[in-house]
Amino acid sequence: MVSEHASPLAAVDGLGGADAGGQNVFVADLTAELGRQGHHVTVYTRRDDAGLPSRVRLAPGVTVEHVPAGPPEPVPKDDLLPYMAEFGRYLAERWSNAPPDVAHAHFWMSGLAAIRAADALTPRVPVVQTYHALGTVKRRHQGDKDTSPPGRVRLERAIGRTADAVIATCSDETGELIRMGVPRDRITVVPCGVDLERFGPDGAAAPANGRPRLVALSRLVERKGVDTAIEALVRVPGAELVVAGGPPRAALDGDPEVRRLRGIAERSGVADRVSFLGRVGRADVPGLLRSADLVVTLPWYEPFGMVPLEAMACGVPVVATGVGGHVDTVVDRVTGLHVPPRRAAVAADRIRDLLSDPTRRAAMGVAGADRARSCYSWARIGHDTISVYQRAMARCEVPV
Repeated sequence: MVSEHASPLAAVDGLGGADAGGQNVFVADLTAELGRQGHHVTVYTRRDDAGLPSRVRLAPGVTVEHVPAGPPEPVPKDDLLPYMAEFGRYLAERWSNAPPDVAHAHFWMSGLAAIRAADALTPRVPVVQTYHALGTVKRRHQGDKDTSPPGRVRLERAIGRTADAVIATCSDETGELIRMGVPRDRITVVPCGVDLERFGPDGAAAPANGRPRLVALSRLVERKGVDTAIEALVRVPGAELVVAGGPPRAALDGDPEVRRLRGIAERSGVADRVSFLGRVGRADVPGLLRSADLVVTLPWYEPFGMVPLEAMACGVPVVATGVGGHVDTVVDRVTGLHVPPRRAAVAADRIRDLLSDPTRRAAMGVAGADRARSCYSWARIGHDTISVYQRAMARCEVPV
């Protein structure tokens, strides 16, 4: 596994920073499952702290290796491109004596490093690519606010045409990849999974204060739509919104996005009903979700979206924007409701409808938990991922 900016070790201590979110959890949980299934996995991620050990055991069969590429300090992921050649050279050297059966790259810059290393070896190492987010989609929704390197879209296209297999995390992404020129026969949809031992309807819930509770768990960046949830709260009298994610609680006051969101809450007259928890440890997330009457997740776009799936597994209905991965996971009017992005009034209407109907919420909760168990266990996702690896390996063995 190559995950240049998203270390799976970060999933242990809580997420929510600008560059720490679903990809960290995805890589951590997928690799742990592959280890349970008897495979040996090394995750290569960039060293961002000089004090980190070279190798760390994450789970049985899984090791994280810190790659010296760029300065050993935090660097925003959009600034990491200049260090990918160094990252790729390191991989090529490490794999020269003991090449892996397959390299699975997570995010486009990881793909650059993995392909560089794979091409340097004979025989070539098969490469599987998961983008987690596409530059074309980001540019479409963020416009001039997109901080991606200028060549991202061109490089993503080249990666997709070079990789031996591409894993899309939702059906919407498949169409986007085909329009980019990625061969259709190399694309397989394998969604994210959910840890069903951790996330389930049975278990303790975080303390609540008796108000109807909405929970938003998210990285605190503008495109995640937390501002829409705050604006919707104006039209949901009596309810509270609990926002989890972002920096540690002690650092909330200095965070620009938290200040922006607090300003929206104050101007909207709901500051007394919005609370920010800051970064929440993974062990505390299930209890927080179970404490909610509804989980709201309102991003402008979403390559997959783990939070709705975790909420469903906990038996909590979801109000989610009908975009990207949400369209696959959240069944509209069955496990939750879809709303358009950046439409606070519509979101408020749907939230009020569900809060006023506890019987319907309970039915959605049962349906969501059942869907999570039947479709999104990590055991199933692990088996499907291995099938993609096997096809990539077979393709690499075919003479050209």
